[in-house]
Amino acid sequence: MMHGIRGMAELPEGKAANSSQSARRLAAYLAPYWRTLLGIVGLSIVGAIVTALGPVLIGKAVDEAMATSNKTLLLYYMLGLLGCYMLGALASRYQFLYMGQVGQRTIARMRSELFAHLQQVSLRFFDQNPAGDLMSRIVNDIDVISQLLGQGLVIVVGNLFTLVGIVVAMLLLDIRLSIASLILIPLLFLMTQLFAASARRAFRKTRESIGDVSSDIQEEIAGVKVAQAFTRTDVNRERFAQRNAANRDANVSATAITAAFGPLVDVLAAIGLAIVAGYGGYLVITNQVTPGTVVAFLSYVQFFFRPIQALSQFYTTAQSALAASERTFALIDTPVDMPPTANQQGSAHVGGAVTFDHVWFRYGARVGQGGEGDWVLQDINLSVEPGEMIAVVGPTGSGKTTLVSLIPRLYEVTQGTVAIDGVPVQAYEHTQLRHQMSMVLQETFLFSESVFSNIRYGKLDATDEDIIAAAKDANAHDFIMGLPHGYDTVLGGKGVSLSQGQRQLVGIARAILAKPQILILDEATSSVDTRTELLIQTALEKLLRGRTSFVIAHRLSTVRNATRIVVLDHGKVVEIGSHDALMAAQGMYADLYQRQFVPMTQPATAAD
Repeated sequence: MMHGIRGMAELPEGKAANSSQSARRLAAYLAPYWRTLLGIVGLSIVGAIVTALGPVLIGKAVDEAMATSNKTLLLYYMLGLLGCYMLGALASRYQFLYMGQVGQRTIARMRSELFAHLQQVSLRFFDQNPAGDLMSRIVNDIDVISQLLGQGLVIVVGNLFTLVGIVVAMLLLDIRLSIASLILIPLLFLMTQLFAASARRAFRKTRESIGDVSSDIQEEIAGVKVAQAFTRTDVNRERFAQRNAANRDANVSATAITAAFGPLVDVLAAIGLAIVAGYGGYLVITNQVTPGTVVAFLSYVQFFFRPIQALSQFYTTAQSALAASERTFALIDTPVDMPPTANQQGSAHVGGAVTFDHVWFRYGARVGQGGEGDWVLQDINLSVEPGEMIAVVGPTGSGKTTLVSLIPRLYEVTQGTVAIDGVPVQAYEHTQLRHQMSMVLQETFLFSESVFSNIRYGKLDATDEDIIAAAKDANAHDFIMGLPHGYDTVLGGKGVSLSQGQRQLVGIARAILAKPQILILDEATSSVDTRTELLIQTALEKLLRGRTSFVIAHRLSTVRNATRIVVLDHGKVVEIGSHDALMAAQGMYADLYQRQFVPMTQPATAAD
């Protein structure tokens, strides 16, 4: 199932490779909250007005109150200044409150859309993309975007209005000092453009490197048992240290770029103050402006560069968020290779007839397209009547699991047609189609929930009594009752607290509860002891009765009673028939069967 793996190159990274496109797409997520956003803009305008009004009051206090030693007038101006700042603080508080609510709702929607999109793609996508990197996109990248939407937009909008308010106030107060104050603006914009390009590249690299780290962590934790068994822990630590160091270096480089921006803004602010102080002092000496006007302009220059400093401090988060949004939208834009078709049947109640008509398949290729790698299945033709038990056998890598995975449309055929009751599987709504099927795999996956919940996974509306009945039919009831809390016992991750055989019995109970019309068993008894195998075989006899079934078996003795046995070799059907007929033909099946029962003193080749 791992043919054709090419890693994250499958995701269309280039589709959102510029910041303006990512920003527009983020803005589209905010559109439903336009009323709240208008309110935030209104609060930003209030904040900008009171910020611009403050220096005016200070200048008035200098020229009218201090110059005339009028204490009462000075008190009025100072109370007005205090009122302005309190009103500004109140407006700022509600800006962040409302924007935080909008941001969290938007982030929840984005995560839901990402998760829903991943549920629609076929297993081909997950074969080609590491789970750890996908998790990083859904968790880490969205968290970075959350910082932008939760606080960043308030900082950007609020400070932009503040800048506009300050510029307007300065122009109204004195145009000469305004020009002197704003003379450094072109240089500031040039610096911003230069830093933006470098920072965007740097932070895109940080998002990619954290994806590599997450992927490595997920894989190594999942495979820790193998690592310890083969004493690979030291090698794994070294490999992780290298990826972690790459992530560290990427973040250090990005931080170095953005850390240089803030001090440069501080230098420009100091130069701006010097220009205003020098030129303003000259105008006061020559009686062209009042001292209060110069004091007001000194305050305006500080207020002018303060929003710029705030924007530069948030610049890091903004660039990182845009890089994260590129990765997020690249995942959302990944094509769904199992799209709904026209006139799709909304409800599937199948009889169980399955047909493979000239089916070809290879990994890395979509329907009707070319692809990389060898053909896994080649020109498969097979008709199965309702109620038949079809055994699929063959050497390792012959395509057995791939063949049965095409029936529930876990993969899309590359060429040809898989049909159920004469209707191509693409014509069914795939979730409804899969409700009519169950799969029991070699490794039953159990969730970190109760036994009740794990069995109920086969039918979510089942009652506790239905679950217990299914467990009894699966021969799982006795060992479940021996658990600390019976059916309410919470299992560890992947059911590690149970033996392999017990997990298989729970998986069979889950399948029995679903009451499928088509059943797929993929090596369901290959990893259990003889005693447990007898329990599983007894349970499977009940499960198989009256249902169309496809059984992949490692132990060929378990498929002797199959209606027909399909023998695959290198993706081709080389034999079909009953056990007796195939043994009499002395072909590949007879050879595989006999090799499993030769005396232990003779070399044997295992088959799966």
